[in-house]
Amino acid sequence: MALIVGATYKEFKMNALRVLSRPYALGLVAFVVACGATVTAVAQSDQVERAFPLAPEGFDTRADGVARGNVAAIEYDSSVVEGKRPAVVYTPPGYSTDREYPVLYLLHGIGGNETHWTSFGSADAILDNLIASGSAEPMIVVMPHGRASNEPEMQFGRGGRGDGDGGGRGGRGGGMAVEFEAYAAFGRELIDDLIPYIEANYSVSSDREDRALAGLSMGGGQSLNFGLANLDVFAFVGGFSSAPNTMQPAELVPDPERAAQMLEVLWVSCGDEDGLFNISEGVHDYLAANDVPHIWQIDVGAHTFPVWKNDLYHFASLIFQ
Repeated sequence: MALIVGATYKEFKMNALRVLSRPYALGLVAFVVACGATVTAVAQSDQVERAFPLAPEGFDTRADGVARGNVAAIEYDSSVVEGKRPAVVYTPPGYSTDREYPVLYLLHGIGGNETHWTSFGSADAILDNLIASGSAEPMIVVMPHGRASNEPEMQFGRGGRGDGDGGGRGGRGGGMAVEFEAYAAFGRELIDDLIPYIEANYSVSSDREDRALAGLSMGGGQSLNFGLANLDVFAFVGGFSSAPNTMQPAELVPDPERAAQMLEVLWVSCGDEDGLFNISEGVHDYLAANDVPHIWQIDVGAHTFPVWKNDLYHFASLIFQ
């Protein structure tokens, strides 16, 4: 175990080929698995299993004087459902066709839709603040409806801003089996339809090093499933409080050496009061045992948007650097 003391976070890639450094406040406590060891940052004598502290107060409210990015609803053709499908696209302040931007594909949870990350997750305000402070690269964020099916959607109870990830029991629709199939089918639509649409209609880079995939709950499972199965497409992958749709760790990463070589950032996180904690912890344990560099973040909280906002804040500050 290597010990880092103070306000610096470093992620050591295998063979020490890359070092990523970023200053944080003295409250920083990090568990980063790299080179087969757990690298732990501690503040003074306190030590907790948390990669990053809570984001600063007001991080999810657009600060005074901060330029506003644009949020637009779009539709693209889906070869999976053979029809139009919706998405919301965030473009950063000052978006220009004179440059190519990296892209984060950001997925919602079950019972959600393409509007949830901006309606409940304050994604646009978080990105505006990070970009204005120089803490994140200007990027495009694509928030699709991650359910690819013509079957009626199961109706979930809405928990408002608390959960926002669905929480109802039953109702109209074909049940959970249909939902799991629909969310799994989105993987083909993402690769075959949505990414090509974005690259044809926005000024974005097509390099894998400029493409990230992350999501919450069911979207976290999708991100790990799709991202780790397509390392030639995504260099950055994040699973926030991943749901039971997450594949078994050995299926997610059948070739740990290749994953270690190709991934720039692999983020796995969950709230310390989340009933699904064992899923993310199981992924972390497998990655650690197989020497796959990753960030293991234990958040404060349950299966709620305050946790996922904090994850987005830190994940967005790490990618494309």
